[in-house]
Amino acid sequence: MKNRKRILILGALILSVGCIEAQISKFSKKQKEFMKSRLVISENKRFLQYNDGTPFFYLGDTAWELFHRLDKEEVDLYLEDRARKGFTVIQAVALAELNGINEPNAYGFLPFENNDPSKPLIKEGFGNDYWDHVDYVVKKANELNLYIGFLPTWGRYWHDGTPVFNKQNARSYGEFLGRRYKNAQIIWILGGDRNPDNENQKEVIRAMAEGLRKGDEGIHLRTFHPTGGHGSAQFFHTENWLDFNMRQNGHEVEYTSYSKTAEDYNRTPVKPIIDGEPLYEDHPIAFQANRRGHSIASDIRRALYWDLFNGAFGHTYGHHSVWQMYNPEQFKPINNPLLPWYDAIHQQGSEQMVYGRLLIESRPFFSRIPATDKLLVTGKVPTSMPGEGRYRFVATCDQECSYAMVYAPVGREFTVRMNVLSGSKIKAWWYNPRTGKATHAGTYPNKGEKTFISPDLGEMVDWILVLDDASKKYPAPGKNK
Repeated sequence: MKNRKRILILGALILSVGCIEAQISKFSKKQKEFMKSRLVISENKRFLQYNDGTPFFYLGDTAWELFHRLDKEEVDLYLEDRARKGFTVIQAVALAELNGINEPNAYGFLPFENNDPSKPLIKEGFGNDYWDHVDYVVKKANELNLYIGFLPTWGRYWHDGTPVFNKQNARSYGEFLGRRYKNAQIIWILGGDRNPDNENQKEVIRAMAEGLRKGDEGIHLRTFHPTGGHGSAQFFHTENWLDFNMRQNGHEVEYTSYSKTAEDYNRTPVKPIIDGEPLYEDHPIAFQANRRGHSIASDIRRALYWDLFNGAFGHTYGHHSVWQMYNPEQFKPINNPLLPWYDAIHQQGSEQMVYGRLLIESRPFFSRIPATDKLLVTGKVPTSMPGEGRYRFVATCDQECSYAMVYAPVGREFTVRMNVLSGSKIKAWWYNPRTGKATHAGTYPNKGEKTFISPDLGEMVDWILVLDDASKKYPAPGKNK
């Protein structure tokens, strides 16, 4: 059985290499070096950047059970695949959801003595305890220029039933983690799919955040991962420890879920916003598989561009088999996964996320703003244009309007106010979010309004219109030069 698993893993790795190797060349050696530097909030409080001012695009993947369920061989397979595909952050949980404090990891180790968070089980030497394996995962990720979006614990352990955490041991545990991973490429994500119901639970979160800060001396950013349909801003927005807001817009295909990114974008004081858990690929839609089936790649792309064009500084992808690291030879399925994780890592959605990153990075980064109302002309039937449900059009531009982008989820005519853009001539492109390829679509005088329709009228075939001030001589969308 073990040999069969290794054969499957090797086969999956070989399949992965050919189709994504070309993407690696898009990320320069200089950029890889920047991945080792500290992340901070941008001057305008909207984005993340490296300490030297270079933009950081958060392209995350949810691998909640990564520390808990995978051995080193499997860890390498998974992380190498995500690095090749241009991901920058891997979200994983130290105390995993699926009985992570009572069920040993792949090597038979538990994290604590007697489930006491103030007593991590540490043994001399390397490879002798639970935390040694966490060290291995973090180190491997960092070597691949990946940050770990590190959840100290899943929310059940501070929220449900009789919690194992209180203010004292939460602070102690946070300090332990902060000290241990002070020099790693880490983003701290507190919470873990739970919302605080009372002030005492908020105090536990604050104590853990304080412990992390004491342990790592303030090197790493901190945020909070809530339940579906909620955001960290609802609970902690004005608190100094919360460096940026994270939403869980949830496992729904309708635009109304993702419109909430814009609501958090517009809060004061200004803080960066990201969707840390949108609809996963191959996930039962709204947890209703029998009635609504499972999501597909086009559903995942819509969430990506809805979030980005509504002001998010990056995006998180997820796959329903990958978050739980489902292996039918080892684990019971949670909520009907369709594939083993080592096959699921090759699904189309994970291949296509990088095209959103490349598109955003090919234009001025720190000045990007939401612009749907500014750019799109509302139709006689607003639910058709800009649309609702799965067919919502959204737009973004920079503050100077030197470029604009319109996400068209379906083939439907839409009208753009060209004259809000700078420059006397406007160069148009169609960008394919399925392939990352751009096609020149003409140069037009900058006046009045102009109607466009995407090149492919397929009902589930999306496109992005990119409009540039021709005098800026921007590269083709998705290209850095």
